[in-house]
Amino acid sequence: MAEKKLVRIDISSDTVCPWCFAGKKNLDKAIAASKDKYNFEIKWHPFQLQPDAPKEGVDKREYYRKKFGPQSERMEARMLEVFRTIGLEYSLSGLTGNTMDSHRLIYFSQQQGLDKQHDLVEELCLGYFTQGKYIGDHKFLLESAAKVGIEGAEEFLTNPNNGLKEVEEELKTYSGNITGVPYYVINGNHKLSGGQPLEVFLRAFQAATS
Repeated sequence: MAEKKLVRIDISSDTVCPWCFAGKKNLDKAIAASKDKYNFEIKWHPFQLQPDAPKEGVDKREYYRKKFGPQSERMEARMLEVFRTIGLEYSLSGLTGNTMDSHRLIYFSQQQGLDKQHDLVEELCLGYFTQGKYIGDHKFLLESAAKVGIEGAEEFLTNPNNGLKEVEEELKTYSGNITGVPYYVINGNHKLSGGQPLEVFLRAFQAATS
Protein backbone atom coordinates (compact mmCIF):
# COMPACT_ATOMS: atom_id res chain seq x y z
CA MET A 1 0.00 0.00 0.00
CA ALA A 2 1.34 3.41 -1.00
CA GLU A 3 2.36 5.71 1.81
CA LYS A 4 -0.12 8.49 2.52
CA LYS A 5 0.90 11.97 1.46
CA LEU A 6 0.82 14.83 3.93
CA VAL A 7 -1.58 17.72 3.33
CA ARG A 8 -0.83 20.75 5.51
CA ILE A 9 -3.59 23.34 5.60
CA ASP A 10 -3.16 26.81 7.09
CA ILE A 11 -6.50 28.58 7.49
CA SER A 12 -6.98 32.28 8.18
CA SER A 13 -10.45 32.94 9.53
CA ASP A 14 -12.56 35.00 11.90
CA THR A 15 -14.94 33.42 14.39
CA VAL A 16 -17.81 35.70 13.29
CA CYS A 17 -17.43 34.94 9.57
CA PRO A 18 -20.26 32.60 8.44
CA TRP A 19 -18.43 31.68 5.21
CA CYS A 20 -15.50 30.49 7.33
CA PHE A 21 -17.77 28.02 9.12
CA ALA A 22 -19.47 26.87 5.90
CA GLY A 23 -16.01 26.37 4.39
CA LYS A 24 -14.88 24.40 7.45
CA LYS A 25 -17.84 22.03 7.18
CA ASN A 26 -17.05 21.36 3.49
CA LEU A 27 -13.35 20.99 4.26
CA ASP A 28 -14.20 18.42 6.97
CA LYS A 29 -16.24 16.44 4.43
CA ALA A 30 -13.36 16.55 1.93
CA ILE A 31 -10.94 15.33 4.63
CA ALA A 32 -13.27 12.48 5.62
CA ALA A 33 -13.60 11.48 1.97
CA SER A 34 -9.83 11.29 1.41
CA LYS A 35 -8.43 10.02 4.72
CA ASP A 36 -7.23 6.83 3.01
CA LYS A 37 -5.02 8.88 0.65
CA TYR A 38 -3.67 11.65 2.85
CA ASN A 39 -2.64 12.57 6.37
CA PHE A 40 -3.80 16.03 7.39
CA GLU A 41 -2.27 18.75 9.53
CA ILE A 42 -4.57 21.74 10.01
CA LYS A 43 -3.67 25.02 11.68
CA TRP A 44 -6.03 27.92 12.31
CA HIS A 45 -4.77 31.51 12.13
CA PRO A 46 -6.55 34.69 13.24
CA PHE A 47 -8.18 37.33 11.08
CA GLN A 48 -10.36 40.19 12.31
CA LEU A 49 -13.12 41.48 10.06
CA GLN A 50 -13.83 44.28 12.57
CA PRO A 51 -10.74 44.85 14.75
CA ASP A 52 -12.45 47.84 16.41
CA ALA A 53 -15.71 45.99 17.23
CA PRO A 54 -16.80 46.64 20.83
CA LYS A 55 -15.85 44.13 23.52
CA GLU A 56 -19.19 44.38 25.30
CA GLY A 57 -21.16 43.10 22.30
CA VAL A 58 -24.02 44.59 20.27
CA ASP A 59 -27.23 43.12 18.90
CA LYS A 60 -26.32 41.06 15.83
CA ARG A 61 -29.28 41.97 13.63
CA GLU A 62 -29.04 45.67 14.47
CA TYR A 63 -25.29 45.68 13.83
CA TYR A 64 -25.71 44.15 10.35
CA ARG A 65 -28.53 46.54 9.52
CA LYS A 66 -26.35 49.51 10.41
CA LYS A 67 -23.37 48.14 8.51
CA PHE A 68 -25.06 46.85 5.34
CA GLY A 69 -28.44 48.64 5.24
CA PRO A 70 -31.26 47.01 3.23
CA GLN A 71 -28.75 44.48 1.87
CA SER A 72 -28.53 42.85 5.33
CA GLU A 73 -31.86 41.02 4.84
CA ARG A 74 -30.69 39.50 1.56
CA MET A 75 -27.47 38.45 3.25
CA GLU A 76 -29.39 36.78 6.08
CA ALA A 77 -31.57 34.87 3.61
CA ARG A 78 -28.44 33.74 1.73
CA MET A 79 -26.75 32.50 4.91
CA LEU A 80 -29.90 30.61 5.97
CA GLU A 81 -29.74 28.85 2.60
CA VAL A 82 -25.98 28.12 2.81
CA PHE A 83 -26.24 26.76 6.36
CA ARG A 84 -29.13 24.48 5.40
CA THR A 85 -26.89 22.87 2.79
CA ILE A 86 -24.48 21.94 5.62
CA GLY A 87 -27.34 20.67 7.79
CA LEU A 88 -27.48 23.62 10.21
CA GLU A 89 -29.93 26.37 11.09
CA TYR A 90 -28.30 29.82 10.86
CA SER A 91 -29.43 32.24 13.55
CA LEU A 92 -29.00 35.99 13.89
CA SER A 93 -30.07 36.00 17.53
CA GLY A 94 -27.70 37.19 20.23
CA LEU A 95 -24.76 39.56 20.16
CA THR A 96 -21.73 40.14 17.98
CA GLY A 97 -18.55 42.03 18.83
CA ASN A 98 -14.80 41.82 19.25
CA THR A 99 -13.26 38.43 18.45
CA MET A 100 -9.80 38.90 20.01
CA ASP A 101 -10.48 36.70 23.06
CA SER A 102 -11.70 33.85 20.87
CA HIS A 103 -8.49 34.10 18.81
CA ARG A 104 -6.39 34.09 21.97
CA LEU A 105 -8.16 30.91 23.06
CA ILE A 106 -7.71 29.28 19.63
CA TYR A 107 -3.99 30.13 19.79
CA PHE A 108 -3.80 28.61 23.30
CA SER A 109 -5.63 25.44 22.25
CA GLN A 110 -3.06 24.72 19.53
CA GLN A 111 -0.45 24.08 22.22
CA GLN A 112 -2.57 21.10 23.35
CA GLY A 113 -2.84 19.63 19.86
CA LEU A 114 -4.02 20.63 16.40
CA ASP A 115 -7.04 18.32 16.69
CA LYS A 116 -8.18 20.15 19.81
CA GLN A 117 -7.75 23.47 18.03
CA HIS A 118 -9.85 22.23 15.10
CA ASP A 119 -12.55 20.94 17.47
CA LEU A 120 -12.58 24.21 19.38
CA VAL A 121 -13.20 26.22 16.19
CA GLU A 122 -16.17 23.91 15.52
CA GLU A 123 -17.65 24.48 19.01
CA LEU A 124 -17.20 28.26 18.85
CA CYS A 125 -18.82 28.49 15.42
CA LEU A 126 -21.72 26.20 16.34
CA GLY A 127 -22.48 28.30 19.41
CA TYR A 128 -22.14 31.65 17.69
CA PHE A 129 -23.90 30.89 14.40
CA THR A 130 -26.65 28.53 15.51
CA GLN A 131 -27.29 29.06 19.24
CA GLY A 132 -27.09 32.82 19.73
CA LYS A 133 -23.96 32.63 21.93
CA TYR A 134 -21.73 35.69 22.13
CA ILE A 135 -18.16 35.17 20.87
CA GLY A 136 -16.79 37.65 23.45
CA ASP A 137 -18.45 35.97 26.44
CA HIS A 138 -15.81 34.21 28.57
CA LYS A 139 -18.39 31.81 29.98
CA PHE A 140 -19.20 30.59 26.45
CA LEU A 141 -15.51 30.46 25.47
CA LEU A 142 -14.66 28.37 28.54
CA GLU A 143 -17.63 26.03 28.02
CA SER A 144 -16.42 25.42 24.46
CA ALA A 145 -12.86 24.78 25.67
CA ALA A 146 -14.12 22.32 28.30
CA LYS A 147 -16.20 20.43 25.70
CA VAL A 148 -13.11 19.66 23.64
CA GLY A 149 -10.86 18.90 26.60
CA ILE A 150 -8.65 21.99 26.71
CA GLU A 151 -7.02 22.41 30.10
CA GLY A 152 -6.02 25.66 31.80
CA ALA A 153 -8.25 27.83 29.60
CA GLU A 154 -9.72 29.88 32.45
CA GLU A 155 -6.35 30.82 33.88
CA PHE A 156 -5.10 31.69 30.39
CA LEU A 157 -8.08 33.87 29.38
CA THR A 158 -8.32 35.76 32.67
CA ASN A 159 -5.13 37.67 31.89
CA PRO A 160 -5.95 39.80 28.82
CA ASN A 161 -2.26 39.87 27.84
CA ASN A 162 -1.88 36.10 27.52
CA GLY A 163 -1.51 35.22 23.85
CA LEU A 164 -2.14 38.81 22.75
CA LYS A 165 1.34 39.41 21.34
CA GLU A 166 1.26 36.05 19.50
CA VAL A 167 -2.18 36.68 17.99
CA GLU A 168 -1.18 40.18 16.89
CA GLU A 169 1.99 38.75 15.37
CA GLU A 170 -0.05 36.15 13.44
CA LEU A 171 -2.51 38.82 12.29
CA LYS A 172 0.49 40.54 10.69
CA THR A 173 2.28 37.49 9.28
CA TYR A 174 -0.65 35.40 8.09
CA SER A 175 -3.42 37.89 7.52
CA GLY A 176 -1.51 41.05 6.68
CA ASN A 177 -1.66 40.45 2.93
CA ILE A 178 -5.17 39.04 2.58
CA THR A 179 -8.37 40.99 2.18
CA GLY A 180 -10.99 38.38 3.00
CA VAL A 181 -11.58 35.09 4.77
CA PRO A 182 -11.67 32.13 4.81
CA TYR A 183 -8.25 31.87 3.22
CA TYR A 184 -6.48 28.53 2.82
CA VAL A 185 -2.85 27.78 2.08
CA ILE A 186 -2.32 24.12 1.21
CA ASN A 187 1.20 22.70 1.49
CA GLY A 188 2.64 26.18 1.55
CA ASN A 189 1.86 27.18 -2.02
CA HIS A 190 -1.63 26.22 -3.13
CA LYS A 191 -4.02 29.04 -2.19
CA LEU A 192 -7.82 29.11 -2.00
CA SER A 193 -10.24 31.70 -0.67
CA GLY A 194 -13.94 31.76 0.18
CA GLY A 195 -16.34 29.09 1.46
CA GLN A 196 -15.41 26.50 -1.16
CA PRO A 197 -17.43 23.35 -1.93
CA LEU A 198 -16.09 19.86 -1.21
CA GLU A 199 -14.99 19.18 -4.83
CA VAL A 200 -12.71 22.23 -4.87
CA PHE A 201 -10.92 21.00 -1.75
CA LEU A 202 -10.48 17.51 -3.21
CA ARG A 203 -8.91 18.96 -6.38
CA ALA A 204 -6.68 21.22 -4.26
CA PHE A 205 -5.41 18.25 -2.19
CA GLN A 206 -4.47 16.48 -5.39
CA ALA A 207 -2.80 19.52 -6.94
CA ALA A 208 -0.85 20.26 -3.76
CA THR A 209 0.53 16.72 -3.47
CA SER A 210 1.34 15.91 -7.08
